[in-house]
Amino acid sequence: QVRFVESGGGLVQLGGSLRLSCAASGFAFAINTMAWYRQAPGKQREWVATITSGTGTNYLDSVKGRFTISRDNTKNTVYLQMNSLKPEDTAVYYCIADRYNFPAYWGQGTQVTVSS
Repeated sequence: QVRFVESGGGLVQLGGSLRLSCAASGFAFAINTMAWYRQAPGKQREWVATITSGTGTNYLDSVKGRFTISRDNTKNTVYLQMNSLKPEDTAVYYCIADRYNFPAYWGQGTQVTVSS
């Protein structure tokens, strides 16, 4: 069974940092491109960052230089290091494998709240 379990969110002050984790299971993690998305209240879910199986990365312009996506294939886990957080980063953060980017596979996400 394909699953994505996000953790590591919380309440942080402006300029603070958080490290999100996503434990994936039920598929061949190492050969799949993984991504982080986020959804702020009243807004559509938006893509944040991607890491390929070859560890190539890509980022939403507004998070470039502040967020870093990484992966540990020995633990089937993808991470999102978030630094210099801003109130506009407040959202529920989700991870997904590109090939499983369908509603049935999305997890519960982890809430990130940045206070000013």
